[in-house]
Amino acid sequence: MSSSKAAAARLATRAKASPARRPAVKPALKAAAPSSNGEAAAPAEALRLAGEIERALKDGRLDILTPEAMQALMATLCKLYAANVEQGAPYLPVGPRSGVTPTDVMVVASKLLRATNLQVFELGMWQSWTGR
Repeated sequence: MSSSKAAAARLATRAKASPARRPAVKPALKAAAPSSNGEAAAPAEALRLAGEIERALKDGRLDILTPEAMQALMATLCKLYAANVEQGAPYLPVGPRSGVTPTDVMVVASKLLRATNLQVFELGMWQSWTGR
């Protein structure tokens, strides 16, 4: 089997398996009420953490998170965003005033593909099949 046929077959297998692995969820960007024990709601805590990390970046402190913490956050955010998109959420992963550069996106996208053993060809095939 040619490498492009193998990649297409692997992608088809992943696409078939993907919906069954994802639980149905409601979009997560709605304001959440504080928990019963008085702790801050998850959205407020996430925004606080994002602000703290952003300030550290501006100060040149790239060690604000350990690699393990960064991987855990990235993985969880990828799963949460994908679940929301599958439920019809219309928003993009970063806002227009986020300050994320095209280079930032290319670096992260490239490393996400590598981390999951995907090729750009497979991404293109998936996009053409799903319309996403």
